Amino acid sequence: MAGATAGLAATGVLSACGLFDGDDPPPAPDPLAPLLADARGLAARHEAAAAAHPALADRLTPIAQAHRAHEAELVRVTRESPSPSPSGATGVAPQVPAEADAALAELRTAEEAGHKLAQDACLAAPAERAALLGSITAARATHLEVL
Repeated sequence: MAGATAGLAATGVLSACGLFDGDDPPPAPDPLAPLLADARGLAARHEAAAAAHPALADRLTPIAQAHRAHEAELVRVTRESPSPSPSGATGVAPQVPAEADAALAELRTAEEAGHKLAQDACLAAPAERAALLGSITAARATHLEVL
């Protein structure tokens, strides 16, 4: 009888600690997930604008490539999934204004918002991520100058 009591007690202890719970809560999203999504979106926007306005391709393609490099590094650091398509997280190519100046203005606005997002992430990041985020923030500042 003592063995049965000990077995029941052990089962009670194990079930109380959640060993038999099959539904573990999903892990919290990485705090850098918004920055990753933004890098994907910015790359897709620059690529779409370069395709729509070939005269801007020399100016926009290096920026798009930088965002793709940031995306790849953020995927590595966050262990998030790579982008499902070249057009970004949604798989839908961004709409580009017909006028090149309007396209550049939209890209500048998006880069300003992205720069702010990167600055905020850098300031809130733990030390092991600060160098990466500082690099992304600096790159986005240069993108504003190019635009």
